[in-house]
Amino acid sequence: MTDRVVLAYSGGLDTSVAIGWIADATGAEVVAVAVDVGQGGEDLEVIRRRALDCGAVEAYVADARDEFANDYCMPALKANALYMDRYPLVSAISRPLIVKHLVRAARQFGADTVAHGCTGKGNDQVRFEVGITSLGPDLSCIAPVRDLALTRDKAIEYATSHRLPIETTKHNPFSIDQNVWGRAVETGYLEDIWNGPTKDVYTYTDDPTFPPVEDEVVIGFEAGIPVSIDGVPVTPLQAIQEMNRRAGAQGIGRIDIVEDRLVGIKSREIYEAPGAMALIAAHAELENVTVEREQARFKRRVSARWTELVYDGMWFSPLKRSLDAFLEDTQRYVTGEIRMVLHGGRATVTGRRSEASLYDFNLATYDTGDTFDQSQARGFIELFGLTAKLAAARDVKFGNGVDLGGRDLD
Repeated sequence: MTDRVVLAYSGGLDTSVAIGWIADATGAEVVAVAVDVGQGGEDLEVIRRRALDCGAVEAYVADARDEFANDYCMPALKANALYMDRYPLVSAISRPLIVKHLVRAARQFGADTVAHGCTGKGNDQVRFEVGITSLGPDLSCIAPVRDLALTRDKAIEYATSHRLPIETTKHNPFSIDQNVWGRAVETGYLEDIWNGPTKDVYTYTDDPTFPPVEDEVVIGFEAGIPVSIDGVPVTPLQAIQEMNRRAGAQGIGRIDIVEDRLVGIKSREIYEAPGAMALIAAHAELENVTVEREQARFKRRVSARWTELVYDGMWFSPLKRSLDAFLEDTQRYVTGEIRMVLHGGRATVTGRRSEASLYDFNLATYDTGDTFDQSQARGFIELFGLTAKLAAARDVKFGNGVDLGGRDLD
């Protein structure tokens, strides 16, 4: 059987050239795999046809938008996943889904190698290759840009000389990755971290400096998943798309961060994630109402570790799978509605309600109807502070009391 390579195919210049480049360098046939995760742009059938015209022996295309929203975005939402407290894992959660389809295509078409278009500097090479070996330990990986010296200049020259049906003159100064959960922009003049982003960087969000009138939205959740917007039932994909539209119109979800990459370097990244950031804000506030205090405290630690694992390409790892089970259990009562006002770059929660709420008005109120027995507070404080009191007394006994500073009073 002729060796075959499955290539993660975007339809752009680099991956179109990679089809012939891989064939020339390895002698293998190339199967192109394109996965729609809500990135927009060209129709899948157009991309499939181009792959074949560029020399692929087979072209596998998958509309995975609902799968991405249900099985990858929703776990990230349940975790309130924000890497370095700011980045909602836009690219990181799409890679394991693409890997899944690459391995499926390798099995279907008898390939023994998987190729991707990543460089040797980024996180995605790790995400792809660790994911591939997790799902297909017998498969090998190559990266034409990293392993076969495919530069952009060479790609343009190759496409021109071979008359490939792909645009070679368009120059975009940025490297862009996008899907329904958000958009990532890097390189070009953004690599100078003193340079501010210009208006042409953004497409998912409008300028928040001059917003339209404020937009009030009510998001309904069941077990941590958005199920309605303003009372209208929605799927996870529809919820993300609708909030992308409404939050994006208000300039919500712009992120400019110098990020710690897995490979050990710092990288300046611009992200747009209007729907993701608005939904995370709403979900986190509903958790404040419905998740028990100690469970919530521990969940924040678990979520942080979950986020790091996903960022580092360990989606299929045993630890991440175990953390999934904990996070899923915390969502049992995360059901209710959150009212938000979207305006001028901010998504502000203004109301919450839930049948599973742990908020008790009669315990919380300071007015008539207060059911909190304040007489119990003194004994509680005595017991709560007992260990600190005993330790302080020991410090005084051994001359190690806290120095309060200042002068002695007459």
